[in-house]
Amino acid sequence: MTSIETDVLILGGGPAGLWAAVSAAAAGARVVLVDKSRCGSSGPTVYGTTVLWDIPPGPGRAEAVETVFAAGGGLGDRAWLHRVIDETHRRLLTWSGTRHRVPDPDGDPARVHFDGASYLRRLRRGALEAGVRILDHHPALQLLVDPAGTVAGAAGVQRHNKFRPWTIRAGAVVVATGGCAFLSGGAGTEVSTGEGLLMAAEAGAELCGMEFSSAYGLAPVLARVHPHPAVAPGLAVHFAALYDESGAELPDRYPAALTAIADGRRVFAALSEVPDTVRHWLSRHGAVDAAGRLPVRAVLEGTIRGAGGLALADQDCSTTIHGLFGAGDVTGRQIVTGAAGARGGLNGAWALASGSWAGQGAAVFAAANERASSARPVPGAGLGPLAHIDPRSVVGLVQEHTLPLRRSYRRSAGSLGDSIAELDAMWPGAQFELGGLGVGQLRARQAAALLAVARWAGYSALVRTESRGIHRRIDHPAADSDWLVRLRCGGLDEVWVRREQWPEPLGGELTAATPATV
Repeated sequence: MTSIETDVLILGGGPAGLWAAVSAAAAGARVVLVDKSRCGSSGPTVYGTTVLWDIPPGPGRAEAVETVFAAGGGLGDRAWLHRVIDETHRRLLTWSGTRHRVPDPDGDPARVHFDGASYLRRLRRGALEAGVRILDHHPALQLLVDPAGTVAGAAGVQRHNKFRPWTIRAGAVVVATGGCAFLSGGAGTEVSTGEGLLMAAEAGAELCGMEFSSAYGLAPVLARVHPHPAVAPGLAVHFAALYDESGAELPDRYPAALTAIADGRRVFAALSEVPDTVRHWLSRHGAVDAAGRLPVRAVLEGTIRGAGGLALADQDCSTTIHGLFGAGDVTGRQIVTGAAGARGGLNGAWALASGSWAGQGAAVFAAANERASSARPVPGAGLGPLAHIDPRSVVGLVQEHTLPLRRSYRRSAGSLGDSIAELDAMWPGAQFELGGLGVGQLRARQAAALLAVARWAGYSALVRTESRGIHRRIDHPAADSDWLVRLRCGGLDEVWVRREQWPEPLGGELTAATPATV
C-alpha cells in the first residue's frame, strides 16, 4: 500500500487536469496528479490539432458570445462565456508554449491551433517545473470522504506495479478525468469511459445536461485491422469537404453528413486538403477506396463533445459535494455551450479556463478547511473481489443502446424507454456481481461507469420532450419555449431527473427544482 498526503489531488492528466495542477501549485498548494495512463500522452487531445479561443478585448468578444449563445438554444450563460474568453486570453499571453501556435486555416483570428501532442507535452513539463508530483498509470477507483461527507482524497491501483493499491489523502480533489465516449473507437477515447462521473455520483454529486450527450464525429472506415492508437494519425483527421454517394458536396459538412449516414447513405471525405503523411497512412490501412475516395463513419463522442457532466456550484468550479472540484470534459458545460456540442475553440478554452479555476479553488479550499483525522473510501459498483459477470457483456449492452445513430442521434420515447428498461435491468447485477482483481477490477469498474452514464443520459433525454441543439427527438422535432430550462440528474439504484427554473445569474444551477416525471 502506497500512502501519500497532499493539499490538492488532481484526477486526470489531460489539458484540464494539467492546467488545474499548474494553477493549484501557483496558489502555493502541494499538488499530486494521478493518471490512468501516462499523463500528457493519452486522450483525444493527443491526436490532431487542439483549437483554443484567443479573443482580445473588444467587440469580437461580444460577437463570439452571442454566436455561441444562439447556437446553444439559449441555455448558456453569457457571463460565464465572457469569463472563459478572458481567462483563456490572459493565460495564452503569458504561456511560453504559445510560440508553437499556428494561424486558423479558415483565417479566423479568434481561434489558434496547437499540435495536440506538443501542447500536452508542454503542459506536463510546466506542471513538473511548478513542483507537481505526477503519478502515471495510477487509475483512481474510489473517492475518500471524511465523517462530514467532505471529499478528502482518492484510492486506486498502480498498473505498473502489480496493481498494488494506493491511497492519497488531500485537502481537496479536482476531477478532470474527461468525458465518456462509450468505447466508440474515436481517436484517443479509449481512456474516456466515465469513471470520474461514477466516482463523483457515488459520493453524492449531481450531474447536469446529460441529455446533451449525443455528439457524433466522423472517422475513416478502415478496411484493415484497427491500428494501435500510438501510430494512428489518420483517425483524428479533420475533413474539409464531404460528399454523399452521388458525388454531391454536403453544404453543412458534419451535420449534413450525419443526417445522410442516419438515412442509410454513404459519405465520403475529400483528400485534397489532407496532409501527405496522413493520406499515405490512410492508404496503407485500406481506408481509401478504388475510386480514390475516403469513406467515413459516424462515431459517438458522447460527453467529450457534448454538454453533460458534473454540475458546478460556483465560479471556482466546485461541485455539489464539499471538497470536490471539476474541470474540463467531466463537467456539465451547459453554462457555456448551452444545448450545442462543445467544439472548436470553445472546447479547448473551457479546458484551460475551468482547469485554472478548479485548481485555484481547490487550493483555497484546502488551505481554509481543517482536515478530518479519518476518511473512508466511498463504496462503489464493480469493486468486488470476484467476477460473476463478464464486463464485456455489460459494455456490449451499453454500446447497443448508445452507439447507433437510431439510438442517440434520432431519439424517441419508444426507443429511449426500451433502452432505459434494459439498462436498468442490468444495473443490479453490474453493481454487485462485477468485480475482479488486477486488470479485471479496472475492466469491471469501467463497465459499471459506462452503464451508469448511459442511464443518466437516457433518463434525461426521455424527460426533455423537444429537440434543441444536439438533442434530437423525432417525436418532438421542434424546440419548445416551455423547455428553456436546465435539467439535473443523479442517483444510482434509482435515477432521478429534475428541472430548474431558468434563467438565473452565475451559480443559478442551484435554484430550487421540481421533480420531473420519468
